[in-house]
Amino acid sequence: MTGLALYHRPGCHLCEQMLAALYVTYGDEIEISLVDVDSDPALKERYGLRIPVLAAGHKVICEARLDEGAVDAYFHAKAGLA
Repeated sequence: MTGLALYHRPGCHLCEQMLAALYVTYGDEIEISLVDVDSDPALKERYGLRIPVLAAGHKVICEARLDEGAVDAYFHAKAGLA
């Protein structure tokens, strides 16, 4: 399972919680690219305090807390099951 990016900020407890919830829910086979919003001024401006943000490409799947339904819908659509 790939294609997800977690926009985060180091030390953000909500970001750490979302990442942990993703691994608990979907296991170690999930691949998530971690993107530090503070590493790029454009990302910092775009996301600001709206972190964590889980996205696939340019599509936001969920913000602040893990939305398992939205993540499941993304995986089903990606697999052609939707």
